[in-house]
Amino acid sequence: MVLIWYPKCSTCQKAKKFLDDHHCVYKLKDITIDIPTKEDLNKYISSSGKDIKKFFNTSGKKYREFNLKEKLLGLTEEEMINLLASDGMLIKRPILVLEDSVLVGFSEKEWSEMI
Repeated sequence: MVLIWYPKCSTCQKAKKFLDDHHCVYKLKDITIDIPTKEDLNKYISSSGKDIKKFFNTSGKKYREFNLKEKLLGLTEEEMINLLASDGMLIKRPILVLEDSVLVGFSEKEWSEMI
């Protein structure tokens, strides 16, 4: 199990606490230091069963600065992957990578069902 997080993010901190409280063994990856590659992102998106747009941190400063709400409408999936892989702060977090699935964002109910 791998928790991809941003240590200063309160939601990420809640997710880490949740895993710790449930005695889960996991590896931590700081999304600003160890930015997921295009290959990683393709795997995560495929394993999550979610649309690629769910992987964008829509409440983030950079999302707003780059006016991505409008720009994403005209981008191909490959262009979106390239954009996500260029800056970890554009990626929604936390991401929990499990053996056979990926969870994006923290939902205690969803995470409880999966771990």
